Amino acid sequence: MSIKSWLACGVAVAALTLHVSPSAQKKYDPGVSDTEIKVGQTMPYSGPASSYGTIGRAEAAYFKKVNDEGGVNGRKIVFLSLDDGYSPPKTVEATRRLVEQDQVLLMFGSLGTATNTAVQGYLTGRKVPQLFVSTGASKWNDPQNHPWTMGFQPNYHAEAHIYAKYILQTKPNARIGVLYQNDDYGKDYLKGMKDGLGEKSAKMLVAELTYEVTDATIESQILQMQGMGVDVLIDVTSPKFASQAIRKAYDIGWKPLHFLNNTSTSVGSVLTPAGLDKSIGLITGRYFKDPTDARWDGDPGMIAWRAFMKTYYPEGNLIDNTNVSGYSQARTLVQVLKQCGDNLSRENVMKQAANLKDFDTGVTLPGITINTSPSDFAPIKALQLARFDGKTWVPLSEVISK
Repeated sequence: MSIKSWLACGVAVAALTLHVSPSAQKKYDPGVSDTEIKVGQTMPYSGPASSYGTIGRAEAAYFKKVNDEGGVNGRKIVFLSLDDGYSPPKTVEATRRLVEQDQVLLMFGSLGTATNTAVQGYLTGRKVPQLFVSTGASKWNDPQNHPWTMGFQPNYHAEAHIYAKYILQTKPNARIGVLYQNDDYGKDYLKGMKDGLGEKSAKMLVAELTYEVTDATIESQILQMQGMGVDVLIDVTSPKFASQAIRKAYDIGWKPLHFLNNTSTSVGSVLTPAGLDKSIGLITGRYFKDPTDARWDGDPGMIAWRAFMKTYYPEGNLIDNTNVSGYSQARTLVQVLKQCGDNLSRENVMKQAANLKDFDTGVTLPGITINTSPSDFAPIKALQLARFDGKTWVPLSEVISK
């Protein structure tokens, strides 16, 4: 069954009805009627980043839950999530179909920096909200130049900046190597690392190696890093390559201080395939509760998440934290739609998305809530450093902002 078919089974899909209400209180744009709200998305259900596809499935499952409970202000969410294979040309094709043929009100949670960049101009030109994109590129927080695009997670530049501060404090003579995807995703981390190191960057940053998303392996880059005497590795890779990097470093006996970017920290989809024993000592920055951490066993937010997974996404992996991420993003979109009331114009969607105040999805870490404003399109701005102990991520710091 195709992912669109699967989603159509899970989320009620009604025929499109463009509605102009006689009531002055109601205002609808394409994709909205008295009974439904159409939401579009692209997601890599196939291709080199397919492990991220579970995010879209978790979101579809959450919208099914919302619909079963009566929808949002009485309207069911019709969620159309199309496979783009993590390929920008396919993203463009799928996005145009969703906007022009399916007539969605907004795009939500589409994954990938290059893929979202490929459609940002198109969506901006049509004034279609591009909400809570699943990428931490700093460019998504630019309301002056891109008023129709909003990120969600802490941005990559800030994350790398926090890693740099930690390295300066704990290993000031480090020989740092950055392995990164050769696109805006990777380059954002590299810039954040250089900015964070400041005047010491030229001396401490001894290796900058890239890979292409179409590459089969990054093992040669790991061998190069070892040969260059790198003792701190900044690993800016997607899940498939992160697993390779962890496993290869262990297998050749190389033991750098290994920082793993927070998009590839899932115990279920990254560390387990790499080998939990081989992952001991990894450091990352986190912003939501990890389902492998026993600290959250009695936490109301995580109890609610597990109950949701059991009922609506039973095939989902309970130790894959990307399912927590998808749930969190979906809850945030529902909050925005609730705030819209009966004014479901695209303009009001962006207005409400830029008016989130201390919103708690239930699964973010204590001290981290979602806040936006017309001049601030970065919903989450803080991280907590953590180290993997072979079973779970153990906190290394308090919650840190850049």
